[in-house]
Amino acid sequence: MAGLNRAMPLAIVVLGTAALAIARRIQACFPDARVHGLAHRVGADIAYEDFGAHLRELYASNTPIVALCSAGIVIRALASCLGDKRAEPPVLAVAQDGSAIVPLLGGMSGVNVLAREIGAALDVAPAITTSGELRFGQCLLAPPSGYALADIERGKRFVSDLLAGETIRTDGSAPWLDDANLLRAADASRVVRITARTASGDDGLVIHPRCVIAWIADALSKDIIERVRDALNAHDIAPLALAAIVAPLQAMSSEALAQAARAFDVPLRFCESTPFEAHCKEGIALHVADQPVDAETIGRARGTLTVIGLGPGRADLMTPAARHALDAAQDILGYETYVRMAGPFRADQRAHLTDNREELQRARLAFELASDGRRVVVVSSGDPGVFAMAAAVLEALEDGHATHPEWHAVKLAIVPGVSASLATAARAGAPLGHDFCVLSLSDNLKPWRVIEERIAHACQADLVMAFYNPLSKARPTQFDRAIEIVRTHRAPETLVVLGRDIGRAGETLRVVTLGGLHGGLVDMRTMVIIGSSTTRRVGDWVYTPRFYA
Repeated sequence: MAGLNRAMPLAIVVLGTAALAIARRIQACFPDARVHGLAHRVGADIAYEDFGAHLRELYASNTPIVALCSAGIVIRALASCLGDKRAEPPVLAVAQDGSAIVPLLGGMSGVNVLAREIGAALDVAPAITTSGELRFGQCLLAPPSGYALADIERGKRFVSDLLAGETIRTDGSAPWLDDANLLRAADASRVVRITARTASGDDGLVIHPRCVIAWIADALSKDIIERVRDALNAHDIAPLALAAIVAPLQAMSSEALAQAARAFDVPLRFCESTPFEAHCKEGIALHVADQPVDAETIGRARGTLTVIGLGPGRADLMTPAARHALDAAQDILGYETYVRMAGPFRADQRAHLTDNREELQRARLAFELASDGRRVVVVSSGDPGVFAMAAAVLEALEDGHATHPEWHAVKLAIVPGVSASLATAARAGAPLGHDFCVLSLSDNLKPWRVIEERIAHACQADLVMAFYNPLSKARPTQFDRAIEIVRTHRAPETLVVLGRDIGRAGETLRVVTLGGLHGGLVDMRTMVIIGSSTTRRVGDWVYTPRFYA
């Protein structure tokens, strides 16, 4: 429908269980929507701790928001964010019983279209108050996808004239206006112009079809933005008519091209050769199509591979950057337990579940998918750089340097997460408040003698130690051997924090002493934090002072 912006999945935000039934009814109409619920109060797809902060975060990421609460709460939460109305997502307030639907923000991004869709689902008439929409049946200043309004201020004056009774005619194809309640006349002075040309100084409402492709044959120079702008000016083409920037495959990693695509706010695509007959001038050629161009049909995008950490397992402890990467992903790869933890996923997203010991195979598959232009996410629990997939992905990249040079064109990013050691420490207090080290007791990829040496050195340095992978069925005795080493350097009353499944259902936390610690208290899902000589208790809390006496 005209004007509706769905670049991001719809966020249906609820405060309590009373609104959950209506939230799920709305979600049923939008397959990619997620229900966001207040942590510890609502069982939702995504948990949050602070309503206002969460709403502002969604707003800043251009996520359409449907808040099942009073309009006043939403207004107060977002008041500090309001600025350019052309750059705001749709925001609606819906009564928790579904009896009222109030569009609040996003008139330029289709909030009223969204309100009508939700109204149809709930059999409720939305409270639309926009004068133009009430009069004409649609927002004239919010053209459909593939078109861009040239000048919002001129558009406001144009709509005001129509509300005052002026007639209208159309110059160019604007089929979405066919059903609008407009006064039309062949000799009308008010004109809707659908053109790729630069807007003139007349009183028309100018809408640019995004129908222009810019082919960049020479992507090595750093002045691509200026050269594209000069080429558009030379042909009297409006920058808003640009649909895509296209370049040769070998230029895929060009930062100058990426900057140009961001500057013109268009997709960047890559082809083996120019997708149209062109004569390049200064390395640039323009093609003007008869109708808006779908950039997805041109060549392919630069693939992305994002390695994320889910945190310890609780939805509200996942970073916004990790959540955004998951929402944007086409393919999600990881150990089965972690992939399921990252869901639910949309129907258009593919989950690739593998065994926990298949890290390198998983990383190679991720690069293969991303090399085909797909948006790929590899998930780890905790932080991806702490005994997790980030190192495996970089190892695969290094191994494939000669055999898979195309992998280096993939846009690689690593998004941090809350590690198990940090989550456990936070539950206990601040045992990592001074110098500490992190060790894995697994000898799958390093000799046990190396582990013993590192434990001894860490003890001699009086470091707090966080042990990952302390015990498994294949290693039933090595944890006790590690503790024997620690006991040669630390007093029996040294405090030890044991956190199992912290951040997940059934989490447990206990504090014991080194003298009472043994392998029967831990397993592979336990984080063990052994205090230093200065670690102490205050009430129920454990902390390591920031100073030495």
